[in-house]
Amino acid sequence: MFEQLTQLVQQYGNEAVVKNNAIPNEHNEAVMTEAGGSILSGLQDMVAGGNFGDLAGMLSGKSPIDMNNPVVKELAGKVTENLGSKFGISSETASGVADGLIPQVLSGLVNKAQDPNQPEFNVSDLIGSISGGNSAGLMDAVSKYGGQFGLDQDGDGQVGMSDAIAAVSKNSGGFGGLLSKLFGK
Repeated sequence: MFEQLTQLVQQYGNEAVVKNNAIPNEHNEAVMTEAGGSILSGLQDMVAGGNFGDLAGMLSGKSPIDMNNPVVKELAGKVTENLGSKFGISSETASGVADGLIPQVLSGLVNKAQDPNQPEFNVSDLIGSISGGNSAGLMDAVSKYGGQFGLDQDGDGQVGMSDAIAAVSKNSGGFGGLLSKLFGK
């Protein structure tokens, strides 16, 4: 996952980093690597902190990925802080890098994860990477937000373990199918 995220940062980093005169050219590569690492660790921190609602909205494509998105705002703060402390970049410059890079990288990540023609990117791997393989956290998200994504299999208004089992059992492709339903793939 980190490699794919790094590819997206490289793809979108030209304007925000390489063409940015406030960032010395000798730091371009390291700044992009740090930005990618900060985005991934920020997403992991959100999962660890239980911020599943905002993440589910973003990953499902139901929330715009812009600077008004709470996930983008939180990641921008993390990237800005890390770039400033590690490279001595002014907060204005670091914020400009974060604002120019994060929405594009996250949009690219979500688009690729939802694209069936991108087998190297998939929702299951994305969720596994940011959750650290913590399926309990994912089940909490399914229970809390699954009704929004059509996972209430028995129509009782709640999403629980029986719904998850039913969803996995119904020609949905197992656990990956459950993830696909949750995140709209």
